[in-house]
Amino acid sequence: MGWDINGLKSKEEEENYKKAQKEWEDKSSKRPILNENSSGDDLQMEAEWIQRNFVNHLNRCCKKIKVCARSKKWWMAEIVENQKILGSIKRARKKGEVSQHQVKKQQSTLRRMIRQSKTEMWRKFLTSATRDQVWQALRYTKPGGQQTTKALKSRSGEVAESWEAKAELIKEEAFPKPLKVVERKAQEEGGEMWKMITDEDIREALFNQSVQKAPGPDRLGFKVIRLLWDWNSQRIINIIKASFRLGIHP
Repeated sequence: MGWDINGLKSKEEEENYKKAQKEWEDKSSKRPILNENSSGDDLQMEAEWIQRNFVNHLNRCCKKIKVCARSKKWWMAEIVENQKILGSIKRARKKGEVSQHQVKKQQSTLRRMIRQSKTEMWRKFLTSATRDQVWQALRYTKPGGQQTTKALKSRSGEVAESWEAKAELIKEEAFPKPLKVVERKAQEEGGEMWKMITDEDIREALFNQSVQKAPGPDRLGFKVIRLLWDWNSQRIINIIKASFRLGIHP
């Protein structure tokens, strides 16, 4: 279950959008944002506060939507009609009025219509695709399935052939363990690299993410987080910087 963010931001809902924004600004202004002295507990509580209150706020001011196959462009009226026919045939099958062969025949018809509709949508997309969308199409046409990688060899000469051994080797190479002295000093003093992260870096990272990605259990997908950015970007900036400073993902 999600929310119709595009509908809320449409011209027809401009008044409701401004009202929702004002209500959130009034609510969030009563809660201080994180700063350089905030602790890990403060960070966790801030993340929980945003998740809980922003979800509740969207439930009140935004239309709820359920994303499923019927949300797709290729889900045409003919498919809906044939799905209803399949349902009636299945009910008749339970009563013994039709054969299993008739059920399978209608299932085959429905699957064929879905394939044809998807193919037609794909053809229209390729016909009108811009330069950037051509590269997007390339991602969709890459061969799927798990690819087998060759055996890997570590710096010490050890060969990793199994999936587990390769994963462990890659992890060790990508994330080498720091020296004990360095690790202890970092834990005691903390680093300073997080200060190099700019507000524009955070904005670019957020707006370069696809809004089509499914949200996690917190229900805050990138489209929702972008809406929060429009209403209160500084809160997001501070929580991201605090995460890097403390080395904690709330």
